[in-house]
Amino acid sequence: MPATQPILAVGDLHGMHRVLLRLVNELLPGLPPGIQLVFLGDYIDRGPHSAQVVAELIELKNQRPDTVLLMGNHEAMLLDALDGVRVDAFLWNGGTDTMRSYGLEPRELAKLPEEHVEFFRGLAPYYVTDDYIFVHAGLRPGVELERQDPWDLVWIREEFYLAGADFGRTVIFGHTPFREPMVTEHLIGIDTGAVFGNELTCLQLPPKKFHHLPG
Repeated sequence: MPATQPILAVGDLHGMHRVLLRLVNELLPGLPPGIQLVFLGDYIDRGPHSAQVVAELIELKNQRPDTVLLMGNHEAMLLDALDGVRVDAFLWNGGTDTMRSYGLEPRELAKLPEEHVEFFRGLAPYYVTDDYIFVHAGLRPGVELERQDPWDLVWIREEFYLAGADFGRTVIFGHTPFREPMVTEHLIGIDTGAVFGNELTCLQLPPKKFHHLPG
């Protein structure tokens, strides 16, 4: 992909379907033609409409094939639960809300739509361009990208964003909610806690321009 292709990175959605529709119907039409969408994970849990968010993202990917959809820790927990691992951890961390959005009881995981299960299993661990690394949670300092632990990619916090490490490209990440985007020399964190009543933050590159949508 050419380094000059515009990108819109999107922070954690957490079942906020109305905000996603606002992004698609109100924000996108005013952005440069051909802009690529990169979603940073955590599409489900906590918010009320996880099933609708996933359905919308599947349709968006069909319409815009270059859309990038990354794995978040909440999708990782759901996949573990589907495999019978740490089911309670998934449910306690918002999974009950997700199952309710599908019209299912909390432990009826086997009844999730197959298309949605394939969506979860197909999420990417990270995405790299000439200038940026996009990842859900962050990277372990001192570890080559190809050798990063999948757990760190979706769960790491302070060991990543407080380290001041240079990964060779600016790292764009979500996962850790900040009141306002975190911007340092090497990192930009754009999870601003939309599901907790703050705004959804999207980052347009280039130039470095933030867009905020009410959560």
